[in-house]
Amino acid sequence: MQTDASSSPRLPQRVSLVTQTAQSLRESMLAGHWQGHLPGERELCARLQVSRHTLRAALQMLQREGTLEVADRQRRRIKTATGKTKTSHSHVIALISPRPLQEMSQSTVVMVDELRDQLSRVGFSFEIHVSTACFSSKPARALEALTTRSPAAAWLIFGALEPVQSWFVRHQLPSLVVGSCAPGVSLPSIDTDYRALCRHAGGMLCAKGHRHIVLLRPSGDYGGDLQSEQGLREALAASHAPPPQVILHDGTAANICALLDKALRSARPPTAFVVARAIHVLTVMMFLMQRGKRIPQDIAVISRDDETFMQHVVPSVTRYAPGSGQFARNVCKAARQLAETGGLPPKAIRLMPKMIRGETL
Repeated sequence: MQTDASSSPRLPQRVSLVTQTAQSLRESMLAGHWQGHLPGERELCARLQVSRHTLRAALQMLQREGTLEVADRQRRRIKTATGKTKTSHSHVIALISPRPLQEMSQSTVVMVDELRDQLSRVGFSFEIHVSTACFSSKPARALEALTTRSPAAAWLIFGALEPVQSWFVRHQLPSLVVGSCAPGVSLPSIDTDYRALCRHAGGMLCAKGHRHIVLLRPSGDYGGDLQSEQGLREALAASHAPPPQVILHDGTAANICALLDKALRSARPPTAFVVARAIHVLTVMMFLMQRGKRIPQDIAVISRDDETFMQHVVPSVTRYAPGSGQFARNVCKAARQLAETGGLPPKAIRLMPKMIRGETL
């Protein structure tokens, strides 16, 4: 049966990254982040975490609508936002990270992309600021410069240690830790429930008779890693097993292999590993196989984290997989509340991932 086309519902439109980038630029200009002219393309690409091709397409869109015009020396002059001052209520939510997206894990990149899309749908523009100086042991000067130059309604803090988190507490800027807070830091945070996860992993290992268990994690007092250690200790204590051996490494394969070799030659060689960061599981498994160890007959391996490449590892790895969509929705909801109200109670939201049982346990 045919119907009148005029009465048919409008088909939903897919919003492209170019459109989202144009919207982010438009909102930032209206919020008064730039006066007179836009910064150069390199700075804009770094801030928005988009390619130059995407940025130029978005800039051309803004030029066609009359928001921008190309002035002398190809500088882009702000037209409709000229003369506006910074509003008291910004619609920018900024993420600050020590590493650019291309150096993050694939699951983190997917989560950030979903977060960008969800924030755009509710009217917020999303900026990513990459700065190693802001994550140093003395970040005050770099953080002061960044937050003054690029004010935001809310700050999302990725991978931060105590000095960074404490700076945001002292300056009372609306901020959310995407991860876990350092001990003594009172900020809202969202993270995987690493304590419960490792308590569960430790309980499974003890049930299989393991008594010499190692937690392998990067050095540094990151909240999630500290909670992982606490959860594993609780599980082993409940099973009357010896406490876990914690091996701290610098992230390089050479250092991990040297530490593993030392552990295997010790008086109490491990029979099981719980490994933080999925990428390091590959190093552990390859090293053990190189030493003639059978997995899991001689040594069991559990990955605390998951990545897409884990689907192709043989033997299949027992691991814990958080849902990136669920995580992004929780971060988006909290960030939106933080931006709209200016504050959130220092509550820790913890999400329990799904265990994927593999052949390494």
